[in-house]
Amino acid sequence: MSDVMEETKKRMEKCLTALQNNFSRVRTGRANPHVLDHVMVDYYGQPTPITQLAGIRVPEATMLLVEPWDKSSLNAIEKAIRTSDLGINPSNDGTSIRLPFPAPTEERRRELAKECRQMGEEARVAVRNVRRDANARIERDEELSEDEVRREQNNIQRMTDEYIKKVDEATKAKEAEVMAI
Repeated sequence: MSDVMEETKKRMEKCLTALQNNFSRVRTGRANPHVLDHVMVDYYGQPTPITQLAGIRVPEATMLLVEPWDKSSLNAIEKAIRTSDLGINPSNDGTSIRLPFPAPTEERRRELAKECRQMGEEARVAVRNVRRDANARIERDEELSEDEVRREQNNIQRMTDEYIKKVDEATKAKEAEVMAI
């Protein structure tokens, strides 16, 4: 049964990692290069991630600098950033693109905190689904007695509680970061 526990732990860890990735895309007042991870640029008719076309630096806390390796792709990168749902207005100086990150308003910070809570809830649901699948696998195992099944399910429940606590802590930390001015 240790293989069920190991697989359950790996799947719960993936839920936590996915939550962290989602949180990295939430735009706070600070410049974070990960907000551009999902931006796709039309590069010679091929949708290409911006991270494959340019270097992304953070010269100051509220500014991202996108420096394309191929200068002919500068306008395509700028267009992709404008059409993305980031709400950032890029400025093109001919060799690079500057992305200023203004501090979000109080109302926008509340919306972002709400989004973070929603992401946290989705992660908790994912962890519970992993628990459900693991419990079902244990119940289907005919080699285990009822006591062993109950013991394994209790172990899985403890692991579930531990991961839900980690999700809650990560959500609270991200909410605090979003709400900070």
